[in-house]
Amino acid sequence: MARTPSNMLALGTQAPDFSLPNTKDGKTYSFDSSSGANGTVVMFICNHCPYVIHVMEGITAMAKAYQDKGIGFVAISSNDVVNYPDDDPALMKETAEKYGFSFPYLYDESQSVAKEYDAACTPDFYLFDSRKNLVYRGQMDSSRPKNDLPVTGNDLRAAMDALLSGKIIDTLQKPSLGCNIKWKV
Repeated sequence: MARTPSNMLALGTQAPDFSLPNTKDGKTYSFDSSSGANGTVVMFICNHCPYVIHVMEGITAMAKAYQDKGIGFVAISSNDVVNYPDDDPALMKETAEKYGFSFPYLYDESQSVAKEYDAACTPDFYLFDSRKNLVYRGQMDSSRPKNDLPVTGNDLRAAMDALLSGKIIDTLQKPSLGCNIKWKV
């Protein structure tokens, strides 16, 4: 596992579309079918990364709280499952059930979606406004495994709260930090 920061896709970037299978129900989801009326969080996660496992309950709680406010959530795993079988779609479904995901958990087998989002690590978070413009990218909060900071979601929550109240979102944003996406060789 290499500690890898986000690439920090340019703010204002239009959300790249996708068409990926949901490991929970087998249906295909796009950005539009995953989006919320007031904004959308796209997150790159996986099953085995200790950085993701560390924040998984926080992600689930945050999604449930903000979906009621019109923010859509979608999780995508783009890891190479041949070399990292813990991220297999069948196990993704088990992870979604274990944590009670209220959002789709999509499998990006070709890794093309991760490349379009310039995703680098898990977890990696992107918040788009209702016009599909990127308004936040980076960390959920400063908590990491073994740093003794609580998982609060403060950074991502502040961005969503500003978006929902029509306030300007601070452009000084910290990259997420986690395991690198496991690219196919």
